[in-house]
Amino acid sequence: MTANRLILGDNLEILKGMESDTIDLIYLDPPFFSNRNYEVIWGDEGEVRSFQDRWAGGMEHYIAWLKERVIEMHRILKPTGSIFLHCDWHADAYIRVDILDRIFLPQNFRNHIVWKRNFTKKGSQFKMTRYAQNTDSIFFYSKTNKYCFETPRIKNLADDALLKIYNKIDENGKKYKSEPIELPKTMARKNLIFEYKGYTPEFGWMMSKEKLDEMDEQNKIFFTKNGKPRRKNFLDDYAGNEIDNQWFDIQPVGQVQSEIIGYPTQKPEALLERIIQCACNEGDTVLDPFVGGGTTVAVADRLNRKWIGIDQSVAAVKVSDLRMKKQHAGNLYAQPYDLLLRTYNYDVLRHQNAFEFETWIIKQFGGIANAKQRNDFGLDGRMPDNTPIQIKRSDNIGRNVIDNFLSAVQRSDNQLFEKNKAEGKNVGYIIAFSFGKGAIEEVARLRNKQHIIIELKKVSDIVPYGKPPKVSLTAEETERSQFSFKATAESDTEIEFYSWDFNHKPEDGFKADVYLDKEGKQLRRFQPGEHHIAVEAVDKSGLDGTDKIKIKVNDEE
Repeated sequence: MTANRLILGDNLEILKGMESDTIDLIYLDPPFFSNRNYEVIWGDEGEVRSFQDRWAGGMEHYIAWLKERVIEMHRILKPTGSIFLHCDWHADAYIRVDILDRIFLPQNFRNHIVWKRNFTKKGSQFKMTRYAQNTDSIFFYSKTNKYCFETPRIKNLADDALLKIYNKIDENGKKYKSEPIELPKTMARKNLIFEYKGYTPEFGWMMSKEKLDEMDEQNKIFFTKNGKPRRKNFLDDYAGNEIDNQWFDIQPVGQVQSEIIGYPTQKPEALLERIIQCACNEGDTVLDPFVGGGTTVAVADRLNRKWIGIDQSVAAVKVSDLRMKKQHAGNLYAQPYDLLLRTYNYDVLRHQNAFEFETWIIKQFGGIANAKQRNDFGLDGRMPDNTPIQIKRSDNIGRNVIDNFLSAVQRSDNQLFEKNKAEGKNVGYIIAFSFGKGAIEEVARLRNKQHIIIELKKVSDIVPYGKPPKVSLTAEETERSQFSFKATAESDTEIEFYSWDFNHKPEDGFKADVYLDKEGKQLRRFQPGEHHIAVEAVDKSGLDGTDKIKIKVNDEE
């Protein structure tokens, strides 16, 4: 499985299909063991079904549900890989003992990280009978004792305490703190007693003459008014304090307004930045099997990591897709990614690059596509037993295609053709979107009269596809500068949600301002001028359609 993919589906089945030892870092934030309806966030069929599955039998069932997924995660991790499992107090003890210790082994436990996820005191009409639950647990395990880890540091230049320490400014305007450069009596060393710039310390320098020369060249040595040498420890050189397992410095998303996408359990990007930067390198692959609002993949992408995100919810995957599109807008160097849905968009399949489509559909069918399109007699690939395949990226294939295909099959390998005919096997496959009456009748005639079997396969027999929603957007000015927008959509399945771009620029693509709107209605006020608005409707299969509208707001009289 190549990286940079958003995948709609049951993560257990997808994990089972992934190769072993291929992932560098896994972060998972599985649904918490709360047994509450508020745990259903998106409300679509995939999420509701998953909620019901894991709640079929209490804690034991929940642990079994999660455990079989973590077993697969352990398998696909590289020997140098790590996993960070995010959970809350409801099941953290069970998860550590019954899942992580059993699968990853206690000796590969690295940290129990405590993240303070709420900084706002909640009011209550009832008297509190316990301390507020204000933290989450993140369990950090490696697969072996050799793993990637770079200790994160934090540096807050606005910290008043820090500025009190670095309280001096040199002639270049750089802040520094003054530190001794000669040894105290208790640490005296005769070999480090020597004269430097007219000064000889009584008990020795803290470093060699070569190091003193190096520091002097960097303007890190100065002499006080009484002639004592000191060193300058610049604030710019301060790397910060090493982070421990208590993460109380990362603000929740509610206090970082620019990140909010309307996903209730959305995690802040700073949290994922810390995990990804400490536990894998650029170019490594990060997996989030419960992608949710897409924070992990968005951060991994921005930090030049490869990534895979999986979710059973159509809304989760499509909102993550919108988030990635917005992040990539205008970035010529953004890495492309694949969006894999259960249902493919007919319009995209029907009109994409012919060779790319041929290669892809043959692979989906279980065949092997031709590497080149030369000297292939018009055939596009073969099955593992060498039976030829031809692809027609069109509808209503006619009889002439059957005639030409039969001739090509005989010319390409007549010995195989005669063998398959004699044994009553298929002599070849033709794959197309649909077949006309003439083609169907000719295939039947060949089978009945000449005992030649050609199998016609519709693309829909190999992969499910559908038509994207047809969307209609209207606008009404309800008062000066204020407009009411209404979107409606028709689809083969129900509409799941709408997203809105209120500053639409075709060259940037669709950049969502509102990610999740269940009703398709918005009320907005605008500044004078011309404005372009786009709405995108997503149906229950994950297919999307768009409509656009232009409004003009006049200057106030």
